[in-house]
Amino acid sequence: MELLSGKKIVLGVTGGIAAYKAVEVASRLRKAGAEVHVIMTREATEFVTELTFREISGQPVTTDMWSKVTHFRVEHIALANLADLVLIAPATANLIAKAAVGIADDMLTTTLLATKAPVFIAPAMNTNMYDNPVTQRNIAELQQRGFHIIDPASGHLACGINGKGRLPEPCDIVREVEAFFQQEQTLTGRRILVTAGGTIEPLDPVRYIGNRSTGRMGYAVAAEAARRGAEVVLVSGPSSLPDPTGVETIRIDTARQMQAEVMERYPAVDAVIMSAAVADYRPKTVAADKIKKSDDELVLHLERNPDILFGLGQQKQQQVLIGFAAETCNVEEYARRKLAKKNLDYIVANDVSQTDAWIRRRYEPYQALCKRRHDDLNIH
Repeated sequence: MELLSGKKIVLGVTGGIAAYKAVEVASRLRKAGAEVHVIMTREATEFVTELTFREISGQPVTTDMWSKVTHFRVEHIALANLADLVLIAPATANLIAKAAVGIADDMLTTTLLATKAPVFIAPAMNTNMYDNPVTQRNIAELQQRGFHIIDPASGHLACGINGKGRLPEPCDIVREVEAFFQQEQTLTGRRILVTAGGTIEPLDPVRYIGNRSTGRMGYAVAAEAARRGAEVVLVSGPSSLPDPTGVETIRIDTARQMQAEVMERYPAVDAVIMSAAVADYRPKTVAADKIKKSDDELVLHLERNPDILFGLGQQKQQQVLIGFAAETCNVEEYARRKLAKKNLDYIVANDVSQTDAWIRRRYEPYQALCKRRHDDLNIH
């Protein structure tokens, strides 16, 4: 059986010298059974003709926003919706930059912004352009949003230098796509709710109390669950992170708002992963106007916020419930207590007392996983 049989692949081709290799990519995708729809940027047509891709793919080729509609609906929405996977090969530094900030000024970038399909990016450019901190930041941004980056190869480049930036061989690119569809989608058909970020509690219309949570852990978990085929809802406190691709993201501010969103969806989900740093307390009263400085000290009266995780544990039926414990001492002991007290299935314990904890949380999330029950969700 052809490995990509029945899969619809949107192949984006940008204006780099490696555009000629995209012809072979399209050919190999089709030979593997895929239905290939090519979108070319205007610059790409300077390297390879539209006719070439039309003959290779057996499908109409899209080159601009204003050409004749071939997919019977608004073109970029039609292509975005039909795609099982979007592959950009080659991806220039310009395309990567536009995708990172959400610019949609041609058919390819507009389709990228509209699709919910997995997106694979194969960068190809001059070594110095690839190594430039701006390009690396843009690539990291796309990875954070769930894009799959196919690392460029090293070797002799068209500009005459040797270094990293070559488009990988077409067979290697197609192999990446095949591997994605071959991998076991362990969470297909599952509904998972993830919470992320910190909640904030207002003191007045200007000020609030909160914590330093960035939400990176929860956003990464949500993106990975979606990548494995789950239907994912992310309930997030304030965060500067972009919404993960393929995830329904709900933005809230306070603990009680998070509780309402989570409880409403709880009966219909298979698992809840509570990685949010929910504020334990809130001001007893919230001033209608900005509090003015009048004394040397300000006394705040706080009251307990609802314990969302405890409430979920009490109502748990078929759901798998996972909590997080951020501790500065006796990490495993406190985590195990929380595991039992809140009726959890798993708990992830993070030691935040370490001086390099912020580095480890960002790049190598550290978890001491205390398992209490195995199940067929296989999400640990």
